Amino acid sequence: MRGLARDAGLEQAIIVNSCAVTAEAERQTRQAIRRAGRARPGVPIIVTGCAAQLNPSAYSAMPEVARVMGNGEKLDPAAWRDTAPMLVSDAALLKETAGHLIDGFAENTRGFVQVQQGCDHRCTFCIIPYARGPSRSVPLGTLVKSIEHLVQSGHREIVLTGVDLTSWGSDLPGKPSFSQLLRRLLAQLPQLERLRLSSLDPAELDADFWQLFGDEPRLMPHLHISAQAGDDLVLKQMKRRHSRTQILEMAALAREKRPEVALGADLIAGFPTETDEQFERTLQLIPEAGLHYLHVFPYSPREGTPAARLKRLNGDVVKTRAAALRAAGTAELERRFTRLLGSTQRVLMEQGGIGRTPCFAPVRPQRSAAAGEILTLRLTVLAGDHLLGEAA
Repeated sequence: MRGLARDAGLEQAIIVNSCAVTAEAERQTRQAIRRAGRARPGVPIIVTGCAAQLNPSAYSAMPEVARVMGNGEKLDPAAWRDTAPMLVSDAALLKETAGHLIDGFAENTRGFVQVQQGCDHRCTFCIIPYARGPSRSVPLGTLVKSIEHLVQSGHREIVLTGVDLTSWGSDLPGKPSFSQLLRRLLAQLPQLERLRLSSLDPAELDADFWQLFGDEPRLMPHLHISAQAGDDLVLKQMKRRHSRTQILEMAALAREKRPEVALGADLIAGFPTETDEQFERTLQLIPEAGLHYLHVFPYSPREGTPAARLKRLNGDVVKTRAAALRAAGTAELERRFTRLLGSTQRVLMEQGGIGRTPCFAPVRPQRSAAAGEILTLRLTVLAGDHLLGEAA
C-alpha cells in the first residue's frame, strides 16, 4: 500500500489499515485516526482494511477522514489514483489476490508473504469472511517469484501468511494441498534459509505435512494453532471443525516429529454461554498441550454473526477469564525458556538487538550484531521476557 500510494502521488497521505476482529480493535482504529488528525492537520487520511470494508459510512463520516477504501481496492493501483471519497466493493465478489512484488520489509529481517486471502468457513464468532471475501490462493509461480525477490533483498527468513492459511490450493486447478505448497517452495528455493508458518487450522493438517515437518530443518519448529477453545461443546457452538482431543494429538505429534517445537495458539475467553467447567477445560489445555505463545481474545460480539445473538457473559467474568488464560500462558512460556537454558541455538538478529531462535524464543546476545546476521549462541540466562546468549 505504501508503494501504491507513492506511485499515485500520495506520499504525504496517512494510511490507516483497520482491523475488525474485536470491538477493541475498532475502538483503537478510531482513536488512531483522531490522533493522526491532530498530529498532522491538513494531511489526507485514507482508511482501509476490514473495519472500513464492513462499515465504510461510519469512517467516511469522521471529519479527519479524506477517503475510505475497501479490501478489494487497497491493493489496486487504479483505486489509489481515483479521488472518490469512498471506494468499497462487495467482498463476496472478490476473486483474486494481489500479486505485487514487495521490495522488502524495512523494519524486519523476516519477510512476510501472503499465500492466501479470504475464508470459506463460517465460525459463529467471526466477521472476517464478510470483510475479506471467499478463500482464494496465490499461484505457486507467483509465490516463488515473491519469495525469491525477498531473499535477494536480504531476508533470511520468510513467513507464510493467510486468513485461512491451510486452505491454500482449494480454489486452484488440481486442488494442490498446503503441504504440497511447502514441498514445492522448499524444493524450488534452495537459497531460502528459514521458512516459518503463521496460524494453522488443526483440522487441515495431513500426513504429508507431518512428514515434511519432521524431515525438513528449514521449516521452523514453531507452530501456531487456531484453537479458540479447549472444550468440545464450546468448539461445536463456535462451529469449529476440530475437537479438544485433536489439539492434544496435534501437539503430541509435533513434539514426536520435532522435540524442540514451540507451540502457540489463539484462544477466546468468555464465549457466550461458556460455563465455569467449560472454561476450566480451556485453561487446562494450555499446560496439557504445552502452549507457549498465546493470543488471547476476550470475546467480542460482531453484529451479523450467529454468536452475537447468544446471551453474553458478564464483562468482568470475561476479563477475569482472559487474564487467567494469559497468566497460564506466561507460566508455560517461562518453563519453556528455562528448558532452553544451556542449549545452543542459531539466532536470527532483528532490529533493536534482539534475535529469534528457530522456535521463536527471543535472545539478546552478549555482543551487538547487525539485523539479518545469524549467530550461533549458547543460551545462558533468563532475563524477564527474553534469554541472554553468548557465542558458542
